[in-house]
Amino acid sequence: MIDRVRQYVRHQRLLAPGDRLAVAVSGGADSVALLRVLVELRRELGIVLSVAHFHHGIRGAEADADQQFVKDLAGSLQLNFYLGAGDAPVHARVHKMSLETAARELRHRWFLALVNEGKADKIATAHTLDDQAETVLMRILRGAGALGLAGIFPEQEEKHLVRPLLEVSRSEVEHYLKSIGQTWRTDSTNLDFEHTRNRIRHELLPQLERDYNPALRQTLADLAEVARGEAAYWGLEAGSLLPRLVRPGKPSRSGRSAAGKASETLSLDLAAFRNLPLAAQRQVLQRLGKQMGASLEFKHIQQLTEMASGGAQGKRLLLPGGLVAARSFRELAFSREEKAPPAPDYCYSLPVPGEVTVPELGATLRARILTGGIPAISGYNPDSLLDPSLLAPRLTVRNWRAGDRFFPAKTRSPKKLKELLQAGRMGQRLSMAQRKMWPVVESAGQIVWVRGFAVPAAFAPRTGDAVLIEELEGLKTLTE
Repeated sequence: MIDRVRQYVRHQRLLAPGDRLAVAVSGGADSVALLRVLVELRRELGIVLSVAHFHHGIRGAEADADQQFVKDLAGSLQLNFYLGAGDAPVHARVHKMSLETAARELRHRWFLALVNEGKADKIATAHTLDDQAETVLMRILRGAGALGLAGIFPEQEEKHLVRPLLEVSRSEVEHYLKSIGQTWRTDSTNLDFEHTRNRIRHELLPQLERDYNPALRQTLADLAEVARGEAAYWGLEAGSLLPRLVRPGKPSRSGRSAAGKASETLSLDLAAFRNLPLAAQRQVLQRLGKQMGASLEFKHIQQLTEMASGGAQGKRLLLPGGLVAARSFRELAFSREEKAPPAPDYCYSLPVPGEVTVPELGATLRARILTGGIPAISGYNPDSLLDPSLLAPRLTVRNWRAGDRFFPAKTRSPKKLKELLQAGRMGQRLSMAQRKMWPVVESAGQIVWVRGFAVPAAFAPRTGDAVLIEELEGLKTLTE
């Protein structure tokens, strides 16, 4: 295994004498093996090693034990130990991304900080041939072009990442560790089948190997290698074509429009574009979209090629990332759709009983306790009353967010708030600003009140006493 890593590092030119290399070590078999192999090769390669471990704020005591294991390992090898930490669950919730994506984003951000602080020149991560096969298969299932099928690259220069184990299998890793008597840690989340990668790793890949191709992992890794070569070729080809096909600004009677910066509008020469083979057209459009900050899927590329081949003048196509393509007689112009700056989110604490002012609404929300049993609350609309015994002592008032769900009384199932706020349900058409600021009230993370809707039947009063949530001095916002 040491010989294979040595050859791969040299073939891919991943490291140079004098490089300060921080090895990202989670404590798992792959990263521990990478560290031990690089320790054996450091003098020959002329590199300076250190150990980097990131605590993601997941798995509690198990993660704490991983951290101590890696720290002890670094100490036993007399290497500098760098520790980073973040709260991946919070990051995932705030930025509405998967836990895996949030953890990777935080980890890579810290890696870059290590480089910027001068503690390392490069970061080595322990991706193996198995990781490569899983990645390629996952992208096949989701749909991918040549660049997606290229999978994990041996090096990412912009992130200062190198991956010396990409041609080594996970079974080889474990065999190597056992041969030198080196222990490792096992991450329990790797067995959580809610993660797509884990289902591919433990279910799909083994079944495909058993029933169709015993060498599938190597086959998929080979496919990635071929796709990387093709992606590199098309990257150069599209890069040379773009300056000849694309001009900044829009056409005008006096030449190119000076309205806006070159980056705001790029226009594609249709006559020259149509002379290209279809494969080259697709690559040009993909690169142009990337240059404008948009990631175009196959369906978008297909729509654009059809639009370029014979679409009507004046036709417009909305693309991801706020990008708009507009067809003229000679050009296909790409520009950004101007949008009003988004209104900020708000979030306030509401005690029970008590009130809170919400400046964004120009209103005050009050939680009032009605006591005295049924006679005392009989004069109030029962659809607006909540059982105090089912509520937290402090509620949260905030604007609704994408993905929020609510279960109003007398409905069959929970609904997305996005659907509930449609004109047909509200009896009025709300402006974008009104929709964005629409208030909800949470109790222990569950929405129990939404302006204009009945409260959930599960929170209806059962004891006779009730909580009434009132919005004061803010009803004018309903008809603005």
